[in-house]
Amino acid sequence: MDQKLFDLAKAAMEQAYAPYSNFHVGSALQAENGKLYSGCNVENAAYPEGCCAEASAISAMVRDGARRIEEIAVIGGGDGLVTPCGGCRQKIREFSRPDTPIHVCGPDGLKKTFTLNELLPDSFGPENLE
Repeated sequence: MDQKLFDLAKAAMEQAYAPYSNFHVGSALQAENGKLYSGCNVENAAYPEGCCAEASAISAMVRDGARRIEEIAVIGGGDGLVTPCGGCRQKIREFSRPDTPIHVCGPDGLKKTFTLNELLPDSFGPENLE
């Protein structure tokens, strides 16, 4: 994982708006165009209606016209692994390949790297609708 990707995810985590859960998450991805995009979780009073960090980063990528994730980093606090939630795994699936690396990080760095297929095996995707 590139240090810039980690640094961007960590900076995004620091900007998270999480007054209800107090659980800050950041994400950064590199798209096929070489650009980096980031996002953070954003909660609201109608908790749990909010936006996950991964979804925010994907939205920024799509808004810029890119459509393929080359790799993505997710960072959260605590001792355990902060992997993407089920909904975000599906969102990542929409814009990546089965072997796309998903880097799970803590504030001190990389904890573990998974492929999308490891986190979401036998997944449903656009090709299932053809």
